[in-house]
Amino acid sequence: MSPHDDRPATAAPALWGYAAVRAVGLVVLVVAAAVAGEDAWHRLNGRWDSVWYARIAGHGYGHEVTLADGSVHSDLAFFPLLPALERGLSVVLPIDVATAGLIVSWAASLGAAWGIYAVGARVAGQRAGVVLAVLWGVYPTAFVQSMAYTETLFTAFAAWSLYAVLRERWVAAGVLCVCAGLTRPSAAALIAAIGITAVMSVVRERRIDVRTAAGVLIAPLGWLGYVVYVAVRRGSATAYFEVQAAWGNNIDGGVALARFVWENLTGPVPLAGVGLLAALALVGWLVWLCVRQRQPLPVLVYGIAIVVIGLVGAAYFGSRPRLMMPAFPLLLPAAVALARLRDRPLVVVLAALALASGAYGAFTLLGPGPP
Repeated sequence: MSPHDDRPATAAPALWGYAAVRAVGLVVLVVAAAVAGEDAWHRLNGRWDSVWYARIAGHGYGHEVTLADGSVHSDLAFFPLLPALERGLSVVLPIDVATAGLIVSWAASLGAAWGIYAVGARVAGQRAGVVLAVLWGVYPTAFVQSMAYTETLFTAFAAWSLYAVLRERWVAAGVLCVCAGLTRPSAAALIAAIGITAVMSVVRERRIDVRTAAGVLIAPLGWLGYVVYVAVRRGSATAYFEVQAAWGNNIDGGVALARFVWENLTGPVPLAGVGLLAALALVGWLVWLCVRQRQPLPVLVYGIAIVVIGLVGAAYFGSRPRLMMPAFPLLLPAAVALARLRDRPLVVVLAALALASGAYGAFTLLGPGPP
């Protein structure tokens, strides 16, 4: 545990390592796209959610799409910070909002890797922190980290907010949580981590520190502010949740997930259902390893809460690994284990993971399904 885990010079190996594995992923995508006759750049900033963010950045909120089944998809489902940054950057620089989205995402990815390193180094030492940042860059859906999506921006704010809590900088943690809350609805996990940690601190010390209380009170304002904005705009207190339900993202306690797994188990290809059960078992095992590792309370609560949020919603199953990607604490046990390797075998392992992640990313981005 070092008081200088957040210094740029100390974090340099993590940032270079992270940048290297993400570069591998981009190279694999460019080569695969060239072979397939596709536009790799468009796959990164012109598909799926990135289109919605770019439209908000260019025209503000108010766009809706009515599907064949009559359901309505509203752009109010998307939180405002990324499109606001896209718009601001496109005003300052001679670029369109879609390109601005990529610049924001790539810059935020380095900020996220830095914050992840800082948390990992604080908890398990500098070498483990470096490996943790690089592992996050080779996560199976890490290709999203190179897209104009919110995952990198959110994870950057979340990681630095957790680091601030570990350093007992409660006001800073709360302000960073506000930014996370303006980026993604999963900021609820970070709000819970800050709140639970603060309560345990008060119980332990038997007093309420003003800075701790301020941080806790500030933390939910970003998430809550946007929910209130949608409520006022729609004239309904539950408007935001209704918008999400229309997208199929309502909270059902995991019913949709269980139904999806069961349909695959009893369908024509039961092996797919077995694979889904194995994936869920792997997630559960990683959570158990984090508990056994005795991760600091805010880190543990945040990681578990992100997983829970990713599993209890009715969202499209293929999006769940992406939704859980900000749960970087799940990778900490593996980071600690890999950090024990010598440099050469460690580099070989991480390079192999980078190639595998890049291949999966190219396959997904050049395919028809949304990430």
